[in-house]
Parts: sequence; structure tokens; C-alpha cells
Amino acid sequence: MHGQTSTSLRWRRLLLAASLSLAWSLAAAGQSADTPANPPMPMDQMAMPGMSRELKPQAAHDAMPATEHSAMPSMDHPSTTPTKDTRSPDYADGIGRGTMPGMDMLDHQPLGMLKIDQLEFTDGRYTNGRAWEVEGWYGNDSDKLWLRSEGDAEHGRIEEGQVEALWSHAVAAFWNTQLGVRQDVGEGPHRSWAAFGIQGLAPYWFELEATGYLGPSGRTAVRFRAEYELLFTQRLILQPEFELNLYGSDDPASHVGSGLSDSQLGLRLRYEVSRQFAPYIGIVWIHRHGATANYARLDGQPSMDRQFVAGVHIWF
Repeated sequence: MHGQTSTSLRWRRLLLAASLSLAWSLAAAGQSADTPANPPMPMDQMAMPGMSRELKPQAAHDAMPATEHSAMPSMDHPSTTPTKDTRSPDYADGIGRGTMPGMDMLDHQPLGMLKIDQLEFTDGRYTNGRAWEVEGWYGNDSDKLWLRSEGDAEHGRIEEGQVEALWSHAVAAFWNTQLGVRQDVGEGPHRSWAAFGIQGLAPYWFELEATGYLGPSGRTAVRFRAEYELLFTQRLILQPEFELNLYGSDDPASHVGSGLSDSQLGLRLRYEVSRQFAPYIGIVWIHRHGATANYARLDGQPSMDRQFVAGVHIWF
């Protein structure tokens, strides 16, 4: 009995403590809800400095000064109609519309040049003499008049020579077609030929020339020439030159056979004292072929010859 009584008292005490705790929590929550966190402050705007203003919209509008538009000066707009003194928009400083002065290109201005490519003395195994090769032109970049001549002389007489007059027309940046006439001079027959060909600068700076000739009685001829300039320095230059001559038929009067007639290979080393004047020395190999070699033997000349040369190179 005593044990049951102790247990009953313990439970009663726990229930009483829980009831008191719950009642205390509810009372505290009710007091917190009734009291505001931040009580409102009185906002008497009329008492604040600078905020006392009576709003009267109609009176404020009537107090504004009226704008007198008639007192504003009038704006004069100039007339847009052009007068007789008005300049064109393409006119400035008294210079009419056109190309800019001083900027004209000179590609069509005619120019000229005379070049004595070879004026030399020759010393061969059997003959000694003089030789020349001259050319000149006048015109613009598109069209030129070419004059050229070459030949050799012995004992004060012209042994063999040629003079050509050609019209040159540019067909590409480095190539020209040529059309004209050729006249043979010297101790042989003075034959006339119509000439046509092409001349230009090939890749790697090879100067090439190929010319065909048509003469009386159905005579034909072809000449091919190639040159190159090898610069050891800006003034010391080696110039190889190769030439071939072919004929369509025998010409006993000129001592020329049909087919490949002759070939030449020359090496000339020049020193340019100036760009316009250069002395040179060199060596030339001459080889006559076929019937032309037979004609040379009948004249007491070898079919092959080697010549030392010395001369000057001049251009104006």
C-alpha cells in the first residue's frame, strides 16, 4: 500500500508541474500579441520645417508671366534656288572635273633608246676583223619602231651585214610581236626579206628572240637567239649568247645551204664603268653546218672557228 501511495503522489506532482508550465506559456504569448513591436510615431507634416506649403494650382498657373510670341524676331531662310555664281559640287579651287594634275601616268609617253650592244675587234684562227651589233627603238610601251643591224667587216670592207626595220607591238607584259623588213648588205647579194617574229623576256630572265623571214623566189629563213646576264657584282657581268640560223633552200650566191646553216655561242665579260659604258672581252665559237660548211671550205675557211673578241658596250 505504501508503494502505491508513493507512485500516485509522484504522478500528481508531474501533472501539476506540466499544467503550470503550459499556463505560463499561454499567458506570455497573449501579452506579446497585444503589445506592438514599434509603436507608431506621430507624423505632423505641418510641424516639420520646410514642409509647410499650401498647394493652389490655379493660382500658381495664373502667376506665370505670359510669353509674347510677337516679340520674337523672325528667322529668314535663304533661298535654295542656285544662282549663276553657284559652283558645281565637282568644282574646287578653279580646277574642273578631270584627272588630278601631276598624276598622269607616263605609259603612253614616247621614249627612245640607242644601244651599241657589240662594237668589237675579232681575232680568229684564220681571219681578223671587226663586228658590230646595234639596235635602237622609239615609241611607247605598246608600240615601238625598232631599228637593228649586225655584221662583220675585214680589211675595211663589209663581208656580211643585215639591217632591219620593225614595228613592235606589246601582246603581254614582257612579250612583243614584230613585223617589218630586212635588207642584206655586204659582198654577197643584196636580198630583201619580209620579217615577222616575237621577242621577249622568258622566266628566269632569259631574253629570247625568234624571227622568220620570207624573201623573193620563195626563200625562207629563221633565226633564233637567246641571251642571259649573269651578275658577279653590280658592275662585273658575264653575258652568254646563243644563235641559230636556218634556211629553207640552198643559195649558192650567198654561200648558204638549206637546213641548219650555222650556230654561234659567245661569252662576253664586261665591266660597267657606268651604266652607259662598259668595255668587255670574250670568246666566240662559230660552227657552220651542212652545205654551208662545204661552201666555207671552198672559200678557204674552216667549218669551225674560235674567235677572241674585245670591244665596248654603249647605250644612250
